[in-house]
Amino acid sequence: MPSPELADPDGLLAIGGDLSAERLINAYKNGIFPWFNEDEQIMWWSPDPRFVLFPDDLIVSTSMRKLIRKNAYNVTFNKAFKAVINACKTIKRKGEQGTWITDQMEKAYTDLHKLGIAHSVEVWDGENLVGGLYGIRFGKIYFGESMFSKKSNASKFGFIRWVEKLKNEGVVLLDCQIANDHVRSLGASEIPRKDFLRIIRENID
Repeated sequence: MPSPELADPDGLLAIGGDLSAERLINAYKNGIFPWFNEDEQIMWWSPDPRFVLFPDDLIVSTSMRKLIRKNAYNVTFNKAFKAVINACKTIKRKGEQGTWITDQMEKAYTDLHKLGIAHSVEVWDGENLVGGLYGIRFGKIYFGESMFSKKSNASKFGFIRWVEKLKNEGVVLLDCQIANDHVRSLGASEIPRKDFLRIIRENID
């Protein structure tokens, strides 16, 4: 992979290659991630600034605290990875057409899950999967990829539980890639890419 500092102003670093486990591992360990549409070549990104969440900055709203106290949902980890990534791929999102989680991406991250590198969070209402998220973990860094919600606040519920778990396990940073209001409301913020790269290099196993 090229040096992340060579990315253009939008964060695009490289085009082409494949989604082999070896290449994906190399990319993430260098702060680079793939993001492209079905009809495009594979595109690799390293945006500046980088959107991240430090576990201590997690914001849990009053309404979410109430849901957590009530145990409104049941949360599991790595119990239904395929179902989670497929739901992230197929769920309809407001203002979006299609999905960037192509069949190729779905297979690649499922393969990483089999290697113990990609992880999922499942949110259940009874026996129904109503929310979840997935991403990559190396050492003390978690790289978030996507989340979905079929019921109000289900993805937030799972995200909060996941951050709490990761914090207890010593994770120091969650990469959220590109800014969005949903995760910003949970405490995420932007930091310079050089700081992001320094943190992951110091904490990736």
